[in-house]
Amino acid sequence: MSDQERLLVRCFASVFPTLSEEEIRSSNTESVGIWDSLSTVTLAAVIQEEFNIEIDSKVLLNLDSFQAFRDYVFGLSPA
Repeated sequence: MSDQERLLVRCFASVFPTLSEEEIRSSNTESVGIWDSLSTVTLAAVIQEEFNIEIDSKVLLNLDSFQAFRDYVFGLSPA
């Protein structure tokens, strides 16, 4: 796992502290009962601060899983 991916897992863990790393990496809005719209906004804020990026609010609606956030963040962040 890359350093960036570890940082992303830590971002998720700060919003969903009861999830294990494995649960985080396979998480989505349907599998995590406490993942709601407020959690998505909070997660986006944490990720934006950690990675120094701006997440487009129109895109945020489609960021409904760890994988979706990962793909988006890694597409914007330098390797």
